[in-house]
Amino acid sequence: MHENLNGHSRGSNMKEVTVLFVFAWTFLAGRSGGIDPNSGYCIGTQCFTVFQEPSDFTAAQIQCSDQGGHLMTVRSTVSHDILSILLGNSTGRFWIGLHLTSGCPDAAAALKGFQWVTKDSESDLFNWAPSFDSSCSSHRCVSVSQKDDMKWIQEPCEENVDGFLCEYSFNDPCKDLTVADGETVTYRTPMGFVGEDVLSLPPGSIAIRNPAKTKYICFSEQWLQAPWNCEIHLGGCEYKCAVTPNNVPSCYCPPGQTINPANKVTCEASAEDPCLPLRCAHACYNKGDSYACMCDHGFKLARDGRSCTDFTDCKDKRKCPGENFKCVSVTEGFQCVCKDGYKMRGGLCVDVDECASAPCEHRCTNSPGGYTCSCDDGYKEDPKSPDKCILHCGKEECAAECDPNDQFQCFCPEGYIIEERGVHSFCIDIDECASENCDQGCENTFGSYVCTCSAGYKLVEEFRCVKISEGDGNTDGGLEGSGAGTTPNMPTVSVGPYPEPTRQPSVVTVGGLVGIIVCTVFVIVLVVCLAHHILSGRGKMESAGELKAPEGEAHSLHQVTGDA
Repeated sequence: MHENLNGHSRGSNMKEVTVLFVFAWTFLAGRSGGIDPNSGYCIGTQCFTVFQEPSDFTAAQIQCSDQGGHLMTVRSTVSHDILSILLGNSTGRFWIGLHLTSGCPDAAAALKGFQWVTKDSESDLFNWAPSFDSSCSSHRCVSVSQKDDMKWIQEPCEENVDGFLCEYSFNDPCKDLTVADGETVTYRTPMGFVGEDVLSLPPGSIAIRNPAKTKYICFSEQWLQAPWNCEIHLGGCEYKCAVTPNNVPSCYCPPGQTINPANKVTCEASAEDPCLPLRCAHACYNKGDSYACMCDHGFKLARDGRSCTDFTDCKDKRKCPGENFKCVSVTEGFQCVCKDGYKMRGGLCVDVDECASAPCEHRCTNSPGGYTCSCDDGYKEDPKSPDKCILHCGKEECAAECDPNDQFQCFCPEGYIIEERGVHSFCIDIDECASENCDQGCENTFGSYVCTCSAGYKLVEEFRCVKISEGDGNTDGGLEGSGAGTTPNMPTVSVGPYPEPTRQPSVVTVGGLVGIIVCTVFVIVLVVCLAHHILSGRGKMESAGELKAPEGEAHSLHQVTGDA
C-alpha cells in the first residue's frame, strides 16, 4: 500500500471534483455492458461512431441511445463526407437514423414522408437510391453501404444488417494536447474509440501522455491531471483510488509498491514501504510527518484505525434520495442508478423517450418511465402483439383499405369480404351464423360471431353445447332447464387472415360472382344449341338417303336390245 503524496499539487476543491463527477458520469455511466465501436470521428461538438455489429433498426437505436446518442443523421454534405470516412474500409449495410414512422411514403416530399430519429424532417441533403419504392408495402427503415455509394436504401426494420452508425452531441470540447519531441498522446473518448490524431474531444475523454504515462481527463475545455474523482475510472489510478479525510482523491498501490512521483497514478517497486507496519485494511496516506490508514470508496474507517466498515446497505432509503434514483449493491459498496425507463443526464435521472426508437407500428406516446402504443383510425391493437396494429371496422360496412398507388390492392379486416362498387371497394361483414358454426344459438357480430346455448346446456370449445348434469356447479339454481341461455365470451373466429400487402386479396367479390354465373349460363346455352344443330343436320341426311335409293336402283337397270 502507499501513502498519499505530500502537498497535492492540484489543490482542487470538492466543488470542482463533484461537478467533474456529475458531468463525466453523463457520458460514462451509460456505457456499462455496452459494446465498443470499431472506429469514430469527432468534429466541433459532435462525434460519430461505427459499429460492425449485426442488429435490427430498433436494437441499433437503443444501443446508440444507451450511450447518450442516436442513430446518425445525414443531413448535409459534411455529414455525408464523414459517413464516407467512417465506412471507407467497411463492407456491408449500416443503419442510419432515417425511418417511416407511420402511413405510406409521400413521393412528392423531399424526405418521402420519412423522418430522422430526432423526430424532424429538416435536411439539406437527399440521397435516395433510384430504386425508391413509394408503395404502402415498402420497407420503412434506411441503410447505407460503400457498395451503393452511400445511397439511402429502404430496408425491413426488423432485419439484421451488418452494423449501424451513432451520433453524439456535446458542449465544452477539449483540443488535443501539445506534444513535445519524443512524446505521443493517446486519447480514449467516452464513446469507446481510441486514437492519436484527434482534434476535438468530448468531456470525459481520457488522454495518456507517453512515455511518462501521465493521465488527464477533459473537463470544461480543460485537461485535468490525475488523480481525479475516484468515481470516474478509479480517478485514473493504476491500482486503486481513495479519498483522504480532507476530501482529496489519491492513488495507492499494493504492498511492496509505491506511486510513481512523476505521474501520480502508476505503481513501481519499492524497497521501503512506510505503510506496511500499519497493517491498513485498504490503504494509507501521509498525515504530516506520519502515516494513517484510509478506506476505499463506500467504506469508513473503524475505531481501531486500520479496519474498514461497509456502510453501503441499500436497505437504508437515505442512500439514494434523488428523484427516480434507486440503490444497487456492488462489490465494494453501493451505486445510485436510475430506475427503469430513466437515464442519467447532468446528474439527474431523466425520462427515456422510448418513442425515439419507433417501437410502435403506428403511434407512440411517451410517459414517465415507459410508453404506450396506439393505432390510426381504421385499425386496432393486435391482441397478440401490443405494438402492432390490425385492420378494424366495428360496423356492418366500411371502406376498404387500398394502396394509394394501386387501387386494386385493397384489404379488409378478418370477418369481412370485399365488394367492389364502381371504382370504390367496401368491406362487408360476413354473417358467420349462416354457416351453422354453432350447435344451438348463434349471434353474428361485426367481424366475428358468438355461440350461445339454451337453458340447461353449457358452452364448451366455444361452439358446442353439452347438457348440464345434476350437481354441476354451472346449473342455474341446481334445476336443469331453468333460467336463460348462457352468453359466453366472444370467441375468436378464424375466417382466414387478410392477405399480405404485396399480393391481391384471394376473395371473390359480388360483382365477380355474378360474372361467373352469367358466363356459365351462356356456355350451357351455347352447348345445347350446338347439340341441337348437330342432331337436326343428321336427321336431314337420313331422310335424303331414303328418297334417293329407288332412283339409284332405276339407274342401275340395263337396257335390253333385241336381235335384228
